[in-house]
Amino acid sequence: MALSKEGIAQRIAKEIKDGYYVNLGIGIPTLVANYIPQGINVVLQSENGLLGMGPFPYEGEEDADLINAGKQTITTLPGSVIFDSAMSFGMIRAQKIDLTILGAMEVSENGDIANWKIPGKMVKGMGGAMDLVASAKNIIVAMQHVNKAGESKLLPQCTLPLTGVKCIKKIVTELAVLEVLPEGGFKLLERAPGVSVDFIRNATAGKLYADDNVPEMVID
Repeated sequence: MALSKEGIAQRIAKEIKDGYYVNLGIGIPTLVANYIPQGINVVLQSENGLLGMGPFPYEGEEDADLINAGKQTITTLPGSVIFDSAMSFGMIRAQKIDLTILGAMEVSENGDIANWKIPGKMVKGMGGAMDLVASAKNIIVAMQHVNKAGESKLLPQCTLPLTGVKCIKKIVTELAVLEVLPEGGFKLLERAPGVSVDFIRNATAGKLYADDNVPEMVID
């Protein structure tokens, strides 16, 4: 069965290594904060100026002055630091972030990403995504494999305005974990429990490569 948004976040959390500084983008990536494995010491960064994010607060315990880049209320951990956005983007542009986890509306088989604008719809601004994709050492995309109409969001070429070019290496969707190959195309690494390779192939508009025995994801 396809993963929920929480399941996608839970699977991505398994990619985080001890000692990492991790930036969580807007949307599904923010949920990753709730699934950091026990015994793993990481520092979560929010581009609006915070190091040391904790999980989302319980209802009734929110502090409206503590928000992430998506304007959701968050918690802080002992040792957290709050600073201005200039310092935050200095960290990002200086490649101090080990892993960036972003949402996306489209990803191409060449690793291009579109995640900031749909033409004709009002946006408040491009946000920090363009800095992140230009500077990050390692980017994982958390996204839905298909849109509400059932159309693939993993494409030969992006149709929406690009955020970055040839910058995405790994994608986790409700159906699969995929790697973007250097020569182009998506390699299927893992599939959601009970989801067949053929189902994933039919949901992927870009080139998809799959071995004979693709393992199912393990979600603890």
